[in-house]
Amino acid sequence: SGNHPDPRGRIDVFRMTPDDFARAFAIAFGAQDADRLAGFLAEDAGVMTLTGGWAEGRPAAKLAFQAEFSGIFADARLVTGKGKRRELAPGVVFVQQRFVVSGAKGPNGADLPRFAAMLTAVLVSGVEDWQAATLSVSGLAE
Repeated sequence: SGNHPDPRGRIDVFRMTPDDFARAFAIAFGAQDADRLAGFLAEDAGVMTLTGGWAEGRPAAKLAFQAEFSGIFADARLVTGKGKRRELAPGVVFVQQRFVVSGAKGPNGADLPRFAAMLTAVLVSGVEDWQAATLSVSGLAE
């Protein structure tokens, strides 16, 4: 759904769509790729991380993701569950995605039980791609 021809004649250039966002987020999270996660954000995006950290702007969000990957989520993966999206206006889409988090580690390094999490984001269409203007990932009580 996100493959589009490149104006220079190449094919298979990936342009993320709102439907691709949650899966791309999960893949980057599982790779502990803070650069890629920050790249999904608008330059001035507000972000709440899974541990409750707040960051404003892409550089601060990258640091927040890096902190999580150096601790509890160093080996964590997100398994995609039920999700939905709703177009709020032309070029503005709300995305909600449920995940199961596995591989998280406690302070003593022991494996934590899997738990549910919810990603919510407002995506805006940019010149080259969709980006999150605001993004929150929170743990859910089962």
